[in-house]
Amino acid sequence: MKKTFILCGFTGLCMEVLWTGLHSILAGEFTMTGKTSLLMFPVYGCAAVIRPLSEKFAAIPLCIRGCIYTVGIFAVEFISGSFFRLLHICPWDYSRAPLNYKGLIRLDYAPLWFAAGIFFEKILGKLS
Repeated sequence: MKKTFILCGFTGLCMEVLWTGLHSILAGEFTMTGKTSLLMFPVYGCAAVIRPLSEKFAAIPLCIRGCIYTVGIFAVEFISGSFFRLLHICPWDYSRAPLNYKGLIRLDYAPLWFAAGIFFEKILGKLS
């Protein structure tokens, strides 16, 4: 589980740098500068729970599994964001984004979290 946690943490950081780099194009920054916070490493590391869950969910249709992962990711994002906010160190603020909830989660990111959950399921399944 330790290796899986580390793999998920680093993969999540890399995915975020890629996402923010691509998103910077929309802001007119053609340098495509990506960024993240080291605080996110343990948050992304929590995706390691997908590996044992995917074994239990194997008989459940892919669409349902993706929805379960999406809800789980939203929960982790909201809980960790609430904790970080209490400490005044939250690295994100979605309060100006559409479909945000308390500035901590963006409901319009649901398709991305669905895809990320399935992606981690497939990658981690290959490690078995």
